[in-house]
Amino acid sequence: MALARVSSSSRLLLLPSTTTTSSLLHSLLRPFSTSSVSARRLSHPRSLPIDASLTQASPLLPTAREEGEVAGAPRSTSRRPWKPTCLYYTQGRCTMMDDALHLEKFNHNLSVDLPVNASAADKVKPQKLDYFLVLDLEGKVEILEFPVVMIDAHSMEFIDSFHRFVRPTAMSEQRIEEYIEGKYGKFGVDRVWHDTAVPFGEVLREFEDWIGGHKLWKQKQGESLNSAAFVTCGNWDLKTKVPEQCKVSKIKLPSYFMEWINLKDIYLNFYNRRATGMMTMMRELQIPIVGSHHLGIDDAKNITRVVQRMLADGAVIQITARRQPDTSDVKFLFKNRIR
Repeated sequence: MALARVSSSSRLLLLPSTTTTSSLLHSLLRPFSTSSVSARRLSHPRSLPIDASLTQASPLLPTAREEGEVAGAPRSTSRRPWKPTCLYYTQGRCTMMDDALHLEKFNHNLSVDLPVNASAADKVKPQKLDYFLVLDLEGKVEILEFPVVMIDAHSMEFIDSFHRFVRPTAMSEQRIEEYIEGKYGKFGVDRVWHDTAVPFGEVLREFEDWIGGHKLWKQKQGESLNSAAFVTCGNWDLKTKVPEQCKVSKIKLPSYFMEWINLKDIYLNFYNRRATGMMTMMRELQIPIVGSHHLGIDDAKNITRVVQRMLADGAVIQITARRQPDTSDVKFLFKNRIR
């Protein structure tokens, strides 16, 4: 998979958007061609700063606070409307980076949704981890989308992203067609999915290259992530769905999926109130949603905005669940947790 990187913001106010607008703009992606595209962006070591020449990010300013800027983030000097992200770009397959009209219509710099300023970062308490990998899978029958947003646990800054659409392996083509039309047709991105989706096994191989490039993991027996952890909104993604998909795809569950952070448990223990999901958290923290709910890459960015806000509020975000390698049983580490 093409290694694609995305970005986010700090006490984050999120951009209001409608599914209708998003669907209309995403539909303009259809002229893309991927059949002749073999070049994909290379990952870069985490010790190096993000280079615009690698990410091909356009220098857009963050949107104004009332349009979705996270609280604590700097105000932009000019108002620029929210734009949908190019979903070919997030997967390293955009062939229109020289097209001014395309660049005007679609966002190619994911960090504009996740700005952080120094005053907000100064409020972050010492963390046990260096990086958070925000993961939000899509697909109930089989995984359809695998998006990850990586941020620095100390500065809250966006580092990188990995995004891939996933092609089911145990479904007929007709069922896949119906499945994707129902899931992504309403967003107007079903064509992008068909152009770019690859089997889960290939996604994991490319993801391992990505985390390896960031020095977060080495391919050794039982090796866990290095000073990093997945953040999910609930236990379902890594407790249930990834193991199920690995069985369907006839893949051994990778060692880096053995522990994770359930943001619902962190939220409960930090704010002393329950949140049933991302939308509840955003509503209670007065963070407007950006993009389309249930489009995985947009949800991953929105969850990241919640993480940034919690860090700015002083939360310590740590592992909440760990799978026992010998029995596959999951041990939950917080007594007070969402059940």
